[in-house]
Amino acid sequence: MPERFEPVLRELQPLADRFRAAGHRLYLVGGTVRDLLLADGKADFDLDLTTDARPPEIKACLEGWADAIWTQGEKFGTIGANKHNEATGETRPYEITTFRAEAYTDDSRKPHVVFADEIEADLSRRDFTVNAMALSLTGDTEMPTLVDPFDGAIDLVQRVLRTPLGPEVSFSDDPLRMLRAARFIARYQFEPTAELVAAVTAMAPRLEIVSAERIRDELDKLIVVDHPAAGLWFLVDTGLADQFLPELPNMRLEHDPIHRHKDVLTHSIAVVENVRPPSAHPAIVSGERDSFDFRITRLAALFHDIGKPKTRGYLPGKGTTFHHHDAVGARMTKKRMTALKYSNADIDAVTELVALHLRFHTYSMGWSDSAVRRYVRDAGPLLTELNVLTRCDCTTRNEKKAVRLSRRMDELEARIDELAEAEELASLRPELDGNQVIEHLGIAPGREVGEAMKFLMEIRLEEGLIGDAEIRKRLDEWHAAR
Repeated sequence: MPERFEPVLRELQPLADRFRAAGHRLYLVGGTVRDLLLADGKADFDLDLTTDARPPEIKACLEGWADAIWTQGEKFGTIGANKHNEATGETRPYEITTFRAEAYTDDSRKPHVVFADEIEADLSRRDFTVNAMALSLTGDTEMPTLVDPFDGAIDLVQRVLRTPLGPEVSFSDDPLRMLRAARFIARYQFEPTAELVAAVTAMAPRLEIVSAERIRDELDKLIVVDHPAAGLWFLVDTGLADQFLPELPNMRLEHDPIHRHKDVLTHSIAVVENVRPPSAHPAIVSGERDSFDFRITRLAALFHDIGKPKTRGYLPGKGTTFHHHDAVGARMTKKRMTALKYSNADIDAVTELVALHLRFHTYSMGWSDSAVRRYVRDAGPLLTELNVLTRCDCTTRNEKKAVRLSRRMDELEARIDELAEAEELASLRPELDGNQVIEHLGIAPGREVGEAMKFLMEIRLEEGLIGDAEIRKRLDEWHAAR
């Protein structure tokens, strides 16, 4: 066994001894085995184990060893446990599941679970061969042995994605696996077999029986892999996207006059790829700028141009236009994300970024103090996300144009920094609050106070901080003129 296996095996040894003493078999299975076998050794260390023991027997083996046991998944054969590791000082979650086969009925959204007695039966019902490998922890030999009945190790080396049984069987068992294939293609640069692609293309409509929440979670996992482009194209090319995100393939039909070498979908996927994790941005790494929400910014990149097909027009002398695609796209984004059961916070953030993604380009004549204040005010807590999205939205092959746009963005961020230092832009508000307006003007709470606050906010945006005496004088003049 490679050295990288040693820490994991050493950690699991006491648990394996308990199962062996009770006459049960125990295997490390799934993603941890796959990642440990990879040359880079990037194991996720979510330790999933499987056993021939039934749930009551699993609990008996865990008692006296685990710090805590939970049984929410017991009807599906899964018992969870927490165990504090004195060597690392960390508490690790474990999941131990009885050998099983699970399948959907034709119209069910939840899997029907059947327990099995042999590891090979359990592995045969897993999604892909690279996940259908197990390490025997309770075998007759001193060293754990690899159980690999479907040649997953070979597929891992050759970067091939296929299913243990026929793909039709695997995707019938759980249609979400078709969507999961996109993530594996993107994350591990796997090449799907022709049989797998054909099965997904034929069975894509079966995704309709999977809950929106599970689809949403899988989309989130895909969108945050290092390079999701191949997975996104797989969704489009197989028809999967038509089932839960039809706006995506619709963009393939629209030519983008600005990015003449790309259609809108190609451009959008390129923008998603351009959004790199915060650690990849030098200014953020150095602490010059706040970090940003990577997942939210990636989702905004995916959705930012979905309004173009609905707003496509033509003007003589100008060609194809997409007027107001930002506003239309924001409404479409909200509708789609709501259907996918995203949280209100996620919907609000992504929708706002889609609505604002063109704001930078409205200031082509330069950034006055007023323009900077309004940009910061409109972006609010999403300022860094909006700036990252704006930079990444440039996918032109014209090097001079790309440099020019980058320089303009640098200038904007420099202006934001200058004003932020002088005026506390992060908490942009009028110089007087509502209570001060009421006291100064001697008026009662009501509509007039709100109008006064709007007046004061306009001064704040246009002129910045002008001082207490001057702002009260302006307020008096405004009130007298009414």
